[in-house]
Amino acid sequence: MPTEPTDERDAAAWSPLDSDGWYAARNATTALRDALVRADLEKDFPYLRAELNAFGYGLVELGRVSPDTAERLAELLRLALDHGFGRDHNYDALSVEQQKGRA
Repeated sequence: MPTEPTDERDAAAWSPLDSDGWYAARNATTALRDALVRADLEKDFPYLRAELNAFGYGLVELGRVSPDTAERLAELLRLALDHGFGRDHNYDALSVEQQKGRA
């Protein structure tokens, strides 16, 4: 409405770079990409990317994969769960430890 206050910007000036959702999706995509590289699976996820939906929520697009790739990913997840990496695991601490190991 013409009488409503504005923040001096219109919808056409909006950028994904102004969104926390974009940065969350990008950071998660980067973390997943790094893990896929370590597992030698980076070529099996050609559609991996960060994006936003129409509501500004960040999403990680994995894309389609072959049945062999899905089986390999399932096996990696099973191994991680068998070694205690579950929902209650502190992934931030894991990332820090992995970064220390790479230095």
